[in-house]
Formats: sequence, C-alpha cells, structure tokens
Amino acid sequence: MQIFLDCIPCFIRQALDSVRLATEDEQIHEQVVHQVLRLATELDISQSPPAIGQQIHRLIRKLIGNADPYRELKQRFNRLALELCAELEERVRTSEDPLETAVRLAIAGNIIDLGVKASIAESDIERIINESLTADYNRRQIEEFRNAVSRAEKILYLADNAGEIVFDRLLIEQLPWEKVTVVVKGSPVINDATIEDAEFAGLTEMVEVIDNGSDAPGTIPETCS
Repeated sequence: MQIFLDCIPCFIRQALDSVRLATEDEQIHEQVVHQVLRLATELDISQSPPAIGQQIHRLIRKLIGNADPYRELKQRFNRLALELCAELEERVRTSEDPLETAVRLAIAGNIIDLGVKASIAESDIERIINESLTADYNRRQIEEFRNAVSRAEKILYLADNAGEIVFDRLLIEQLPWEKVTVVVKGSPVINDATIEDAEFAGLTEMVEVIDNGSDAPGTIPETCS
C-alpha cells in the first residue's frame, strides 16, 4: 500500500504534464488533479503503467472535450521530423552499413520522443542523432537483429510516437517490405502514432499498416483487437 501511495504524486505529475500540452486552461488543470486523485482510490495497483495511463488519459480527453487534444502538437513534430528526413536518408544511403545506421537513427527517434515536449532545441536533436550514430553499441546485437530479419517470415513493427514514426520509416526502408506490418494505436492517446501519423510519414504507401484497436499508451495484448 505504501508503494501505491508513493506513486500518487507521480500519477498527478504525469497527468498535469500531459494536460498542459493539450490546453492552457488552468481550471481544467485543477479538475484533472481532483479527478486523478479520485481515480487513484479506485485503481487496481497490480495493473501496468500503460493500463493506468489509459484510464488517466481517457479522463483528460473527457474533461477537455476533445478526442485528440494533442493532434496539433503531433502534426508539428511530424513536420519537424520530416524536415530532417532527407538528410538522414542520405546518411543511411551513403553509410557502410545502411541497416545499422537506420537502427541507430530509429534509436535516436526514440530518445528524442518529440511529442513529450512542447518544444525542443534543434541543437539537442542534432546532438542526440550524432551521439546515436557514434555510440559504441554491441555489434553482436546488430548482427543478431540482421539475422532475425533475414530468417523472419513476418515482421510486426510496433510504432510508438508521432515524430518518432518518421525515424521508424528510415529503418523500415531497410527491411524486406513484403514481410512488414506496422501497427499503430487504434485511437488517439497522448502523442502516440495513429493511422493519420503513419500516412503523414509515408508508411501506408510502403507497407501494410493496421491499428491495434486500443487507446492504451503502450501495447496491452488484452485490450488489442
């Protein structure tokens, strides 16, 4: 029980951070705090963070009265990522190992997680990309991944966030397209990628893209279609 009580401030902080990205209305911020506190008394503490987050973000969308309150933010960071894409595609094309370079850039996209910040400095993005491209990764893992790709009959690629999905495309371009199915969220939740984001990133023109039927900020098999 003590662990659960210690987590309540964390729930509130995460909810407030999210709702501040969606609206500047301080009355809604206050309502979210009160409602999350009430929700905390009803939560099953054995649930995973994505399952708890699912309930919190359903509450936020209801209070704001908007089914996709982060849509404008997602679009902004999709555009920013796409502006970087031409240069990054060239880096992949001219590298000694295009697959490894694409993996490193997909990792950079995950680190940046553009959508969790209202803004991010271009210098920070460049730094993260350069660090990912030069980091001393375990080459054995890269080779294991390469071998797994070559052996696979099907590849299920779970997309995470808007913005990041553009970096994912760089890696998917290095995979056997006919084997790949990309999975996005079934409906909007925070900055997670949906079909709309996959279309913007150009993925729907390359590979099969499906949604998982869920609005959880993660992949919870029991809630997926």
